[in-house]
Amino acid sequence: MTAKPITQQVQEARGRIDNLSADQVEQELNTGRATLVDVRDAPELAGGAIAGAVHASRGMLEFYADPASPYHKSELRPGDRVILYCASGGRSALAVEALRGLGYANVAHLDGGFKGWQAAGKPVSSA
Repeated sequence: MTAKPITQQVQEARGRIDNLSADQVEQELNTGRATLVDVRDAPELAGGAIAGAVHASRGMLEFYADPASPYHKSELRPGDRVILYCASGGRSALAVEALRGLGYANVAHLDGGFKGWQAAGKPVSSA
């Protein structure tokens, strides 16, 4: 196996997943049919979050998302529309593929992450 730099892994993941703009995510959230998941680490939440997001840090995401896990979060259901975000879009791109491995078929991520959301002038809730 040949090692790949993480930047290459993220780029390749982005080529295989649904990359949504801040406007697209906002539209999906307005329908009330999507679950938004913040995969950032707890200290990153101090800078704010997107209102209504479920926090599931990247390190625990698979445990929270797997219905068979004792750590499962009931908000995460494999049959639902799930949109992930992190700080800038790298971790969430990789996390989409991890959730697909758990049977999540309708999963996407916010391209540009929380920083892209803020840059687009979208609302942010305080911690």
